[in-house]
Amino acid sequence: MPTAIAVTSADLVLPAPDRHTPGAALLHPPEQHDLEAALAAAGALLERHGHLVALVPPWLPRPTVQRLHTVRAILETDRIALLDIDLPPLGTALLARQLRQLSVCDFSPGIIASAARLLSHYIYAGALLGSVAKLDRVRVPVGLGAHARSWSPGAQFAVLAHPAPHLARLGATGAGRGGRGTRSGAHGGGHGSRGGSPGGAQDAASAAVMPAGPDFATHLTFARGQLTSDWVAAELAPAWQVQGVMENPLPAASPAWWGTPKLVEFAAGIPDLSVLYQLVASVRREQCRWCGLELIGDRCGFCAAPLAAPPPPAAAPAGTGRSRP
Repeated sequence: MPTAIAVTSADLVLPAPDRHTPGAALLHPPEQHDLEAALAAAGALLERHGHLVALVPPWLPRPTVQRLHTVRAILETDRIALLDIDLPPLGTALLARQLRQLSVCDFSPGIIASAARLLSHYIYAGALLGSVAKLDRVRVPVGLGAHARSWSPGAQFAVLAHPAPHLARLGATGAGRGGRGTRSGAHGGGHGSRGGSPGGAQDAASAAVMPAGPDFATHLTFARGQLTSDWVAAELAPAWQVQGVMENPLPAASPAWWGTPKLVEFAAGIPDLSVLYQLVASVRREQCRWCGLELIGDRCGFCAAPLAAPPPPAAAPAGTGRSRP
């Protein structure tokens, strides 16, 4: 059986792209399952799949994170990987689907677990927001001007949180259903997308709104909150030249993560299993010096041991200490 990929909420399970991709395991939070039920569920997954890889983003409630570590400790197993992945909710769901796709390949559990950090660099996650007043918590710089404009009626902002922060206010026409922002100011590290039109002041202003898009083939998944706009599907998707667009229900954690329920969240990532496979297979494989599992990158996904042993403490130079009288 393939390595089990687990999430902590059913709304983080995106539909499988094909009939070969397995579903995700669901590790229920403490308010839904008691400890005995959680231990039984984790034990059954290990018995069936051999290894379990669970995504643990920092926005999970503290009791949920504590429950995951408690289950791992009580079972006294090194076959559960708890991966700290810092992505927004929809980006986390997209990464979980990519790991589910890879789980049916000939990669060992250690490779699949350590591949999560690699694949996260290729996920573009953001949102169209009706307010950025509480956006600072997600590490997207927000100036005083953007905070003030958040109180304007009908204000909307194009925000990219990962892999590089980008914040721009959409113009009056861009705030509508599929309109282009013709008077927009960009804030943060974004640049015009590779899909923007080269000619005309209107196209230049529209490109300034667009977060810098991926330079590789992607599919775009989006989810609507309490914001009525087609900007993501009608403007962003063509500008990023995505190969497909899919709408999904909004994860329950998204409004708190983005600081407002008035949003349309989006995430773009590599959809093709063959490309994901080549990306992971191209990285040099190592053996964890602690648990012996295969890994890629600089840290084991299961025991969290670094690839290289830490250097020994430097000895104090001779003669630096005080001599006794």
